[in-house]
Amino acid sequence: MKHFKTILLFVAMLVTSAALSSCGNKAGDTAQQEKQEPQEQQAQEGQTAQQGKEYTSAYICPMHCEGSGSDEPGKCPKCGMEYVKNEGHGDAMHDHDMEDGQEN
Repeated sequence: MKHFKTILLFVAMLVTSAALSSCGNKAGDTAQQEKQEPQEQQAQEGQTAQQGKEYTSAYICPMHCEGSGSDEPGKCPKCGMEYVKNEGHGDAMHDHDMEDGQEN
């Protein structure tokens, strides 16, 4: 009878351990999902931020200071660095006055 109680206690401990570890995994998955959502949101915000004139102007600040950028060479009003020519300016990201692929 003593061995039966020992075996029963051992089985009860195994069942309890299995139940606790399976609940822990679900909690870990939820925490992982919560970590991913802010990262995705930051990525979307980063894409939106790169649409400002500090990224899309003909001349841009190398530091992409907020509100900087110009259609003419000059200096950044925020940091004082010389503007550099925006190599991507005029590509597909700018369709000003475009109709059927031809400029007006």
